[in-house]
Amino acid sequence: MCGINGIAYPKSINRMVSPETLVLMRDELTHRGPDDSGIFVSHNIGFGHRRLSIIDVSRGHQPMSTSDGRLTITYNGEIFNHKEIREQLTTKGYRFETESDTETILHAFREFGADCLQYFRGMFAFAIWDEQTGVLFLARDRFGIKPLFYLKSDDGSLFFASEIKALLKPGLSKPELDYSSLSQRVAGYGVPGEHTMFRGIKKLLPGHYLLWRDGAIQFHGYWRLAYEPKIAFKNNSAAIDEWRSLFYHSVELRLLSDVPLGLFLSGGIDSSAICAAMAEKVGAGIKTFSVGFRESHANELQFARLVAAKFHTDHNEILIDAQDCLAHLPQLVWHMDEPIGFEASVPLYFVSKLAADHVKVVLTGEGCDETLGGYSRYKHTQALLSLGRVYESVTSSSLRSRIKRSIKVLPESLQKIAERTFLSRAANLDEMYIDNFSVFPAELRSRLFSKPTHDQINDENFSHTGNVHSPASGHGNLLDSLLSYDLETYLRDLLDKQDRMSMAASIESRVPFLDHHLMEFSARLPEHFKICRNTSKWVLRQSMKGILPDEILYRKKMGFPVPYKDWFRKEWREAINEYVVSPRSLERQVFNPDYVIDLVRRHMNGEDHTSKLWFLLNFEIWQRIYFDGDFPQANFAVKLN
Repeated sequence: MCGINGIAYPKSINRMVSPETLVLMRDELTHRGPDDSGIFVSHNIGFGHRRLSIIDVSRGHQPMSTSDGRLTITYNGEIFNHKEIREQLTTKGYRFETESDTETILHAFREFGADCLQYFRGMFAFAIWDEQTGVLFLARDRFGIKPLFYLKSDDGSLFFASEIKALLKPGLSKPELDYSSLSQRVAGYGVPGEHTMFRGIKKLLPGHYLLWRDGAIQFHGYWRLAYEPKIAFKNNSAAIDEWRSLFYHSVELRLLSDVPLGLFLSGGIDSSAICAAMAEKVGAGIKTFSVGFRESHANELQFARLVAAKFHTDHNEILIDAQDCLAHLPQLVWHMDEPIGFEASVPLYFVSKLAADHVKVVLTGEGCDETLGGYSRYKHTQALLSLGRVYESVTSSSLRSRIKRSIKVLPESLQKIAERTFLSRAANLDEMYIDNFSVFPAELRSRLFSKPTHDQINDENFSHTGNVHSPASGHGNLLDSLLSYDLETYLRDLLDKQDRMSMAASIESRVPFLDHHLMEFSARLPEHFKICRNTSKWVLRQSMKGILPDEILYRKKMGFPVPYKDWFRKEWREAINEYVVSPRSLERQVFNPDYVIDLVRRHMNGEDHTSKLWFLLNFEIWQRIYFDGDFPQANFAVKLN
């Protein structure tokens, strides 16, 4: 795993790339690659690279060029089937000087051009400069496991990097808040589509590549997951066996490494299944890592220990508390580049630090829930939409309006429940799914933003859908629509979290559930293999019968419980006062002070607004780091109770 960056100037502006600027950008990414570094400059083109050495440790130096100097690459990721591709290329006359997958990409690009992406089975973000054609080629893996950001100037210059901070370091772009992205960001956990919280800085979308030639840019999509046609099976056992075989092979591919590797073991079924597959391939002694809180009600360590004992792993744990998390939060916001979305990001960093003392590579369980219907919201949405359509068919619009108004007089607990059903919401996906599960739904966003912020935001940007496709289109059933939507929004945010928090500790994370062969098979499974008789991830559970303990197979999904709700009222109370409701925070005029103060008051008095306060806290820290210039590694200047 690595950090990459680069600069491309059009010939018309007659500007040479500065090696000093490349190094400034590159070394902002040192945490992504502490083992080695390099730069490449060819007149108006320059690449930087920071390396975390995983494959062919001694000879995989980057940027790497072909022997004739025509092609040069800077690359972040792993191609797990690169040996197979290498064999094909060898039969075509290509000669290899290293064992690294980097060289495989270079030769595959020369042989197949952009179609080389169809051959790669892995996670990647890379740039290739073709000296002969004058084309710069940037590509990102199918799911967006590895990040790639870019900035295009008015004069056609292009700057790119693995993280946003590298694009800000040399003064290439003055940090400026993108208000339209802010509206979408407060709805969920990240900014959907190509935009970021910084005006002008964009993401290369997953499954896409970019061609730059002398200032002109073209974008191309090369892959998108298909949910149809559904696969027919002779019986359920045939489907289960095939799914298990694909899954085990995906895990086996991700064991490719010249350095020690391990597993993040949460005790949930996803990471436990990976542990079972790893144990079958390599036997006992797998290094597993878990994190928990000192508050016993907020950890799942007993389940991780159960799996570790079952497969005789070398199990390691870390316990953290409120002070640990608060002290590291500014540093982690700096690593994330944007306000941290997921509350579990902080414990993920701590378990990554623990793992970094033992291994350089870990396998993780992201992607299964969004593939096989693992979240309870899928079942709830299906039920609410079905009932809502019946309700709308037997009632008039005027009656529904009166019922909706009458909800306001219910006791608060009942009111909150009713407001999330068809009694208060239209029976469509935008209202019943996207907005219903937002951190700040549309109605609250209207109250959250100040008048100056409202003036900056177009009305259409209050929709969480933003620049991503409608979840209602192109799929044969409702569940596939929901899964497809989450794949292109929620999962991308999860992958961003996984990448930044693991790379903050300088370790590589691999996600077996997102092997595209496995995903293509899973997407086309009939619905009952995903959710069957109220059981989620049915094909996974069936494939693990007799392999995982029943306590793991049938336990209720918990997510990752983080005790911020209580911390905000106790240990972190002063942090909320300083970073959410202090004059410095409120005087930015981004948010409505009255609404923010009232939100804090209601949380302190017993209501639960954890997710909303988490965003507001992180947003202010992010502002102070990236806009005010506060030092990110410093601890909070507050006392903990």
